[in-house]
Amino acid sequence: MNTAINPQLGSNDRRLGAVMLELKLLRPNHIEPILRAQRELGLPFGNTATQLGLITEEQLKQALSHQFDYPYLTREIGEFSPRLIAAYEPSSPQVEVLRAIRAQLLLRWFTPSRRALAVVSPNRGDGRSYLTANLGVVFSQLGEDTLLIDANLHAPHLHEIFNLGNREGLSSALAGMAQVNLIQRVPHLKNLSVLTAGPQPPNPSELLARPSFIELLRQLSAHYEIILVDTPAGLTCSDTPMLAARVGGALTVARRHHTRLNDLRQITETLRDAGAEVVGNVLNEV
Repeated sequence: MNTAINPQLGSNDRRLGAVMLELKLLRPNHIEPILRAQRELGLPFGNTATQLGLITEEQLKQALSHQFDYPYLTREIGEFSPRLIAAYEPSSPQVEVLRAIRAQLLLRWFTPSRRALAVVSPNRGDGRSYLTANLGVVFSQLGEDTLLIDANLHAPHLHEIFNLGNREGLSSALAGMAQVNLIQRVPHLKNLSVLTAGPQPPNPSELLARPSFIELLRQLSAHYEIILVDTPAGLTCSDTPMLAARVGGALTVARRHHTRLNDLRQITETLRDAGAEVVGNVLNEV
């Protein structure tokens, strides 16, 4: 006996039609007209729905991202910074570059026993936080449990990029003032969490130099596969080389038409002198 199986709506709740119903992109009475038109047009279910004007191309991308468990946001979802291109523009050339960086880091740095990496640049405005945030998104899209730590206790930015609260954070934890779990899950982005910087302390260098920072990294490494640590500007804050050495490795960032070559050389030498392994350099063209 031959049994006809609905190619979109069956027992599998990851079928595209079921996903669209779950997301309220379609109504139940839309399904049958789409299936009839699909047989006539010979198109996939989602493309047929767009041809009929029942959903937009952007909504189709949203549904496909849910179907394949791939975090992707439309501009209407989330209140994140528009610079979070890995979440909002996953098909852009810039995000392909981020994926290439991710692949290199997986090959050259991250292992089960080495899960943290500092993101470092010489000066303010080089794009450290921008790179940290977007790399965090592409790692989480791979299915890796990813944590971003904002260790820039001088001028933090990650809470602004992800629109998160920052009343408590890393500084609270290192000062022994935290009463609850300070790690925040990023809404709509599966597998991504952030430990914000917290209130600005009068002694950031001393806080980060405490043994409690190393112990915190050790504990977090048992729960997250990827940990990216955003840092202060390397040539103006004495915290950064010590911080990178405690993390173990550093990815340096330079910005086109902004970062001086001598500054990049200087921060690279300073990191190595401090005992941090420089894994590579990223040229930020944004």
